[in-house]
Amino acid sequence: MRAALKPEYEGYYGQLILGTDDLAEMGELKDVRRAAREAGQRLSWKTTTHVVGGRLFVLDEREVPERIERLAGDSAAAAMDRAWEEGRRPRLT
Repeated sequence: MRAALKPEYEGYYGQLILGTDDLAEMGELKDVRRAAREAGQRLSWKTTTHVVGGRLFVLDEREVPERIERLAGDSAAAAMDRAWEEGRRPRLT
């Protein structure tokens, strides 16, 4: 969970997504959820877990400071701009 955090977000916007294969290897769902919540607490997260379509989502639900929210928004917008530009380039085949 710690490895997935971006240093520039100072620990905010944490998440972990475990697929059905991962969950099958880890044991009972209730135990995996409890372990994920405990790990999140060690990272100072306000941890929530949700099961959707056989996947377990572990999310940090803390209030994000405005400056970090702005930084993340700018980063997402830049990534979308890059994807848009790459999609418009002619492909050489």
